[in-house]
Amino acid sequence: MNFLSHYYFERNNPDHYAVMGVVLPDLIKNADKFWNIHPQKNPALFQDEPNLAAILRGWEKHLEVDNYFHTSEFFKTETANLKKLILPCVAAGPVKPFFLAHIGLELMLDHLLLHSGMINIETFYQQLQQANTTDLRRFLSKAEIPDQGIFDVFLQDFIESRYLFSYQKLHNISYALKRICMRIWNNPFTDPQLDLLTQHLDEYCPELESRFMSIFNELEENPAIRAI
Repeated sequence: MNFLSHYYFERNNPDHYAVMGVVLPDLIKNADKFWNIHPQKNPALFQDEPNLAAILRGWEKHLEVDNYFHTSEFFKTETANLKKLILPCVAAGPVKPFFLAHIGLELMLDHLLLHSGMINIETFYQQLQQANTTDLRRFLSKAEIPDQGIFDVFLQDFIESRYLFSYQKLHNISYALKRICMRIWNNPFTDPQLDLLTQHLDEYCPELESRFMSIFNELEENPAIRAI
């Protein structure tokens, strides 16, 4: 799942450190795709400081949600449906259809959460800013982040840009997918391919909208996730 879908599970939580924790794995991967830290393997490092413990709980919820989501019938069915639609968009290029369907589904879930008013994105950004403190940096230091300075710059830019507001409009999802693919492939889409991708996402969106909340309800009812 993507940023806003993870935030959904902490949308009513006033603890901004827990909110930061639930999106922190994706923030780190976006700052540098080669970074791998595993604070969940050493929980004792964080348990004596409430704010650090809250970040870790959010981090653990992120991992549990992703693990469940990526093995769910919803994910398998919807990525298969989307893959069929987008195959003409990638037939003559380097982008792998399953990769595009996987990421496309996740971004469309974010779009639908915004479109349906299920989350308040301004509150999300405000809580991230409130959690951007020395406690966050202490958490990351204990987790042995490779370069704190690079992450600090990335996080502040992420907060200030308010980029996720663009997900309110479906045509921006295609642009976001292009940006993600450009991290892996040079020139992933021609302009006609990108236009076609936007068209197929527009066709798929009403179908997904009719059933997308089922996976969020399923996840919220999962005992392992509720326990975190």
